[in-house]
Amino acid sequence: MKIASWNVNSVRARQERLLNWLKAHQPDVLCLQELKCVDADFPTEAVREAGYHAVTHGQKTYNGVAILSKAEPSDVVLGLSDGVEDSHARLIAATVSGVRVVSAYVPNGQAVDSPAYVYKLEWYSRLRRYLEARHTPDQPLVLCGDWNVAPEPIDVYDPAVWEGQTLFTLKERDALQQVCAFGLADTFRKLHPGVEKKFSWWDYRGLSFPKNLGVRIDHIFATAPLVQRLVKAEIDREERKGKQPSDHAPVWAEFRD
Repeated sequence: MKIASWNVNSVRARQERLLNWLKAHQPDVLCLQELKCVDADFPTEAVREAGYHAVTHGQKTYNGVAILSKAEPSDVVLGLSDGVEDSHARLIAATVSGVRVVSAYVPNGQAVDSPAYVYKLEWYSRLRRYLEARHTPDQPLVLCGDWNVAPEPIDVYDPAVWEGQTLFTLKERDALQQVCAFGLADTFRKLHPGVEKKFSWWDYRGLSFPKNLGVRIDHIFATAPLVQRLVKAEIDREERKGKQPSDHAPVWAEFRD
């Protein structure tokens, strides 16, 4: 089972790229983030013609998440559903072929200690409570998305430059670790330990991509029943090239049946 995740940074702007990527890579599941459109404007028919079901949680202009799957998804849940008033469309979950799949777009945080930063840390706490309320670590569960946190120094191009910056502060990294402590493993690092630096996001500015001044903030986390079946985990850097790319590259993990 091949499960992928991609912050497309506007699905309408990236529709042709999306369809081409689906055709070329044939994931069983693709989680999307930053749709930047309401559900009615999502290219559902085009995705269906490509061989995929689509469940979406959209929002005008900002945010928005989706799960595309070859098999029909079931038990769809939108949002954290925790009683907290929150208009941001940042999470969608569904069961696909016996695996519970979550697509998440974690808040960026903007500036350290800003209201957006506080919201980000609170969102992480809410996500941990969501997992505890709905899941157990011994079930097949995968969380995909743009996590807006680089977990370790190896995940940024220059730790000294990034020290204390949003996406890499100790508070953010700890918040992510608290979610993973539920019983989730980083599929990429599981198969790429050590000192291998690979990134999933590069700023559009300053020739960041050609210079490879990136960070790894797009992750696929999985529980033990899936990690035991993990055979591949990669970042598709090639998709960041060419005309009008997303600033994020797709990431994917493959599990034995």
